[in-house]
Amino acid sequence: MRWAWKLGTVAGIEVRLHATFLLLLLWVGGLSYSKDHSPTAAAIAIAFILAVFGTVVMHELGHALTARRFGVRTLGITLLPIGGVAQLDRVPTKPREELLVALAGPAVNLLLAFGILGGLSLLAAPLDLRDPIPSLSAFLWRLAIVNVGLAVFNLLPAFPMDGGRALRAILSTRMDRVSATRIAARMGQGMALLFAAAGLLGNPFLVFIGLFVWISAGEEAQATRLQALLDGVPVSEAMVTTFHTLAPEASLGMARELLFHSFQRNFPVGREGDCLGLLTHEGLLKALAHHPEASPVTTAMESDFGLSSPTEPLATALGRLPQAPGRMLVVREGPLVVGLLTAENVGEMFLARDLAPGPFWRPHEPP
Repeated sequence: MRWAWKLGTVAGIEVRLHATFLLLLLWVGGLSYSKDHSPTAAAIAIAFILAVFGTVVMHELGHALTARRFGVRTLGITLLPIGGVAQLDRVPTKPREELLVALAGPAVNLLLAFGILGGLSLLAAPLDLRDPIPSLSAFLWRLAIVNVGLAVFNLLPAFPMDGGRALRAILSTRMDRVSATRIAARMGQGMALLFAAAGLLGNPFLVFIGLFVWISAGEEAQATRLQALLDGVPVSEAMVTTFHTLAPEASLGMARELLFHSFQRNFPVGREGDCLGLLTHEGLLKALAHHPEASPVTTAMESDFGLSSPTEPLATALGRLPQAPGRMLVVREGPLVVGLLTAENVGEMFLARDLAPGPFWRPHEPP
């Protein structure tokens, strides 16, 4: 994610802070200062937000470490003003696994809340919530209540909250995953309308939450439908098989002419079917700005590029496309390049599927 800074690594998982999070801290600190004109109160308000987001990190770690038990890797956790996001390399599709992963986060919040409240009851510390500069016990009591609120909010049956995923997991035990997602998404969008209606009565932030939930629910339904369509489809069904390959001694000027006179934006570099590197559209334009046109394309090619095979599941390959140089995978069968996989061509394949009746894909039968 762009504009995100690494804070550290916890249990082998990178934790990042998005730049927009600083705006939240400035807003909270400024609001507190304008109310009480106390730098101490503003500092405590900022400290409270940091403490809350510390528990958000633990919430996301609950998801991540539970997912790890089922072989699902977490690529990272990013803190945003609206909460934390754990990026899993895939979503567990078995109902039991998805249910446990979804419930792990709220369970962490409840454990934290009960732990804090239990500790305060043992200490029997005085509690005064009216003081603008709260005591440590009041600070912790508020943190416990926030954790209860986070758990309850995340258990609402609406995507992208954990309750929406838990509901889908439960429904998936009685129906297919696409139908379960569609029902959970509709329930989420109904809840989004309730948020928006409540927001119009006096809390504009609820309108924002309603819009966010509505969009997220629709995207989840679409992504699940896409995943179902991709099930069992190999890369060979979506790859481009007619493409230009540049020889290593080809010039940057030749590559530019080929770029202008074809639809291809990225070019494998090699000969006799082999691939030594990939000349991306961005790499070519940068090289033309700093090197003579007669320079060979090897001066600008990427030697570390994305690879796939014709038999690889298309769903797996698509997951690597966003990080691949040029957002393209070179499809190789043995040592030979047999195709290129791009998001645009996959989109064309799905468009053709929507226009044509019949099953999406059948394995080729031998003659």
